[in-house]
Amino acid sequence: MPEDPVLELRELAEALEDWLRFQRRLGWRGTPKESETQAATQPQESGRALTLKGIREKLGDCKRCKLSQGRTQIVFGDGSPRAELIFIGEGPGAEEDLQGLPFVGAAGQLLNNLLSKLGLRREEVYIANVVKCRPPENRNPEPDEIEACLPFMKMQIAAIRPKVIVTLGKIATQALLGIQTPITQIRGQWQKFGNIMVMPTFHPSYLLRFPRERHKTWEDMQQVMEYLADHGEI
Repeated sequence: MPEDPVLELRELAEALEDWLRFQRRLGWRGTPKESETQAATQPQESGRALTLKGIREKLGDCKRCKLSQGRTQIVFGDGSPRAELIFIGEGPGAEEDLQGLPFVGAAGQLLNNLLSKLGLRREEVYIANVVKCRPPENRNPEPDEIEACLPFMKMQIAAIRPKVIVTLGKIATQALLGIQTPITQIRGQWQKFGNIMVMPTFHPSYLLRFPRERHKTWEDMQQVMEYLADHGEI
């Protein structure tokens, strides 16, 4: 006896919906409209398209704060210029300073493992830091250093236009949101940067020291993935 065609069509539609939701979790933005061009979708700065390349050129061989005196390389950022998800840390460490890439040391390996468990790849998200040069001995960035560098991070956000920002640790969270609330009180609770959703969570270096806290960041990221699944473009 042949199967009910209505039931078969309904199952096919449900399977397609599940597939689309999975693709959105992987960062897929869907098929672009024919009339849409990359230049047209970029935000404007003084009448010009704001791009990551242009922001990097604007940053130049930065000497805007004292961190420039001890750096090996500027660590600008890494990942997709169309990412729906941005991770922001506080500043580069020793390995990042050598390679010129964010989160490539031990903390970066933990972040990579987290992304893998979420079904994401580094190439699909964007990763950066509040300050682009390594603070001496990995100390916290000081207020004047953050003030000099934060505008470039905000320009990166404006160029990418993500749906969600994940701030990693106290420094990044307080700097981006302009607050003094301890990370232990605010992590896991949705915030906003303009019209972009922000999820504060622990920094991977903290999780390396206190592995029992890792489940909290996992819970935070589940909220992020659920939001992206519900609000991703198709």
